[in-house]
Amino acid sequence: MSNEKFKKPEWQPQGGGDEYAAKIVKSAEPANAVKFNTQNGKSLNTEFSPVKIIEGVRNNNRALLARAITLIESNSAKHHETAKQILNGLLPYSGNSLRIGITGMPGAGKSTLIEELGVYLVERGHKVAVLAVDPSSEISKGSILGDKTRMEKLSGHPNCFVRPSPAGGTLGGVARKTRETITVVEAAGYDTVLIETVGVGQSETEVRSMVDFFLLVLIPGAGDELQGIKKGVMELTDCVLINKAEDENSTKAEISKRDYENALHYLRPYTKGWEPKVITASAITGKGIKELWDLIKTFEEETKKSFVFFENRKLQTLSWTKKIIETGLKESFYNDDEIKQKYPMLKEKILAGEITPTSAAEDLLNSFLNKRKT
Repeated sequence: MSNEKFKKPEWQPQGGGDEYAAKIVKSAEPANAVKFNTQNGKSLNTEFSPVKIIEGVRNNNRALLARAITLIESNSAKHHETAKQILNGLLPYSGNSLRIGITGMPGAGKSTLIEELGVYLVERGHKVAVLAVDPSSEISKGSILGDKTRMEKLSGHPNCFVRPSPAGGTLGGVARKTRETITVVEAAGYDTVLIETVGVGQSETEVRSMVDFFLLVLIPGAGDELQGIKKGVMELTDCVLINKAEDENSTKAEISKRDYENALHYLRPYTKGWEPKVITASAITGKGIKELWDLIKTFEEETKKSFVFFENRKLQTLSWTKKIIETGLKESFYNDDEIKQKYPMLKEKILAGEITPTSAAEDLLNSFLNKRKT
């Protein structure tokens, strides 16, 4: 794809280069989409201090909210300190939302379901943030980021903030900085955070470690559903929703519902004290949306009453800490000058059959660790 087909996000600061995670393909923008704040017809690309950005996020200034997330997603080392200051400043104001993770097989209608649920909520006074993670190309590392275009009704609502982000090759079905982004939108006053993952599979389970309620979206009559869905995902779900249960699919949806209820009966519930439920819905007609939200609120009330909700939040914080440590160690390892020099040479030896992968890995790790002992 030619460079002419790409454009910089309007919230990217002037001079922003390849260190920004987002790469957007030019497309027609919905007429009612929320625009980046402008002044005298010009985009506000002026650099802001962390204090100014924190203040803007707290006041739900969408331009500065987007700027904060962009800095946090940035791969550039020069933005890390600013991002850290922003997160530290916003952390005391976070944690007051209901976090809902939504995954499912491709074509299950996740985006349509999210839009219908989001519209249902904002019309009832809720402030909804949608973090939609799009798959990244293994070749260009770019992402189409089409969810904001698909959610035309929701993205233009003043009480909703839709943020598409590239997965960037990250396992777990979520973008690399999704946890931090949750903190930012919560500090901006959004009381419901919907996190859409890139698909379904064993690697998608990381989303479970950052949400309160986990929804698995499936469709009726798709063949051997029970064999096609990974057991690991089924074990983590709080609710299975059979989408597209309209017209001739209604009967198939009820059959699938019974099948999944039987399957879940033999699995240990992930959330203590909560039996996973199976419901049918149609994102196109709006059928089942109210029932879904009622179920989510029942889940919240019951788990808060039993303190399981708060226990899980504490475990999520520890999981987040561990992930940050693992990511930091990995980055330190691959950015080490000695490792960057030795790894290509050892790789050639591995490919030539002169050394085993185990020996090469041990050599690199010893070089990295011994340097830190001195």
